[in-house]
Amino acid sequence: MSLTPSGPLAGVRVVELVGIGPGPFAAMLLADLGADVIRVDRPGGNVLSVAPPDRDILGRGRPSIAVNLKDPKGVDLVLDLVEKADVLIEGFRPGVTERLGLGPAECLARNPRLVYGRMTGWGQDGPLAQTAGHDVNYISIAGALHPIGRAGGPPQIPLNLLGDFAGGSLYLVAGLLAAVIEARTSGEGQVVDAAIVDGAAHLMSMMVSMQQSGLWSDDRGTNLLDTGAPFYDVYETSDGRHMSVGGLEPQFYAAMKDILGLVDPPDRNDPAAWPALRARLAAKFAEKTQAEWTGIFDGTDACVAPVIPLREAPKHPHNSARGTYVEHEGLVQPAPAPRFSRTPATLTTPPVGPGANTIEALGAWGIQDVDQLIADGVAVQTI
Repeated sequence: MSLTPSGPLAGVRVVELVGIGPGPFAAMLLADLGADVIRVDRPGGNVLSVAPPDRDILGRGRPSIAVNLKDPKGVDLVLDLVEKADVLIEGFRPGVTERLGLGPAECLARNPRLVYGRMTGWGQDGPLAQTAGHDVNYISIAGALHPIGRAGGPPQIPLNLLGDFAGGSLYLVAGLLAAVIEARTSGEGQVVDAAIVDGAAHLMSMMVSMQQSGLWSDDRGTNLLDTGAPFYDVYETSDGRHMSVGGLEPQFYAAMKDILGLVDPPDRNDPAAWPALRARLAAKFAEKTQAEWTGIFDGTDACVAPVIPLREAPKHPHNSARGTYVEHEGLVQPAPAPRFSRTPATLTTPPVGPGANTIEALGAWGIQDVDQLIADGVAVQTI
């Protein structure tokens, strides 16, 4: 794959003050789409890294410089980068960058067109803004965690996909791109306050609509999309694996019913009949292995698919045909998404350790006297 960014964001420059989770994912996405992102790490790296630096996919596609932000010269160095950037991303608690001298006021003074992206869980204000939290806490108060799970059981944590990455990273990226477009018209930058609690709440818009229309109950596991409906659920196969069933529309349900050979099943439109229908479906799927059912349903409109373990997902025929997962620099990883007809995104550099590219990256951004910065301990070049 090309080492030169070629996506639709080619030419957009981004300074990333490295945090954890949603901030790096947002920076990775921008880099995947062609932005020139420079990653500002602390010397020694992040103690909360989820993987070794050279295998941390969230760090792909952008060089890393290590800068001592406790040194005023380090702050000046970042401001020099800001002056050349379109976007800055930071993911610290409210007030941290202000105390460092890298808050919105200082950065926008150096670059009035800058879009200053702030990634937090609780947001920049509100009673919880200064308290610690994680993905599970943010989606809890947003109303997004309570509905997930089976009837009679506790809420089930949806990894950190719903909060960190969907409610956090993707909303940050949407806000940044909107603000960059606006800045190119107005000539003025602004601050984007991306809070996971806000994004997670926004993601619940359809459920809020259903609830206020009397179509969604707060009783977990009793609704159409929360495993309440037997025709939207997962079923165990004879080999201990599972099939997902999504027969919401009558025609898709009918196709599934016919393929399964269900004769006179309980009425799917009667919630009182759902337990009996679920038992019939469970008994049917338990008759064959996942591979057998996959072959039977392949190519049909029954909305039935195998539940594939993460390790096996890259080898699924559909994923393989589309290149949904790729091997790049010896690391299997999700390919950039979405896809573009004229300016395709490409994977460029593999993830690297903090400070691995300090000399090269600072030079590419036009920073002078890099050797002296390293000699003074302001920046660090690692091996």
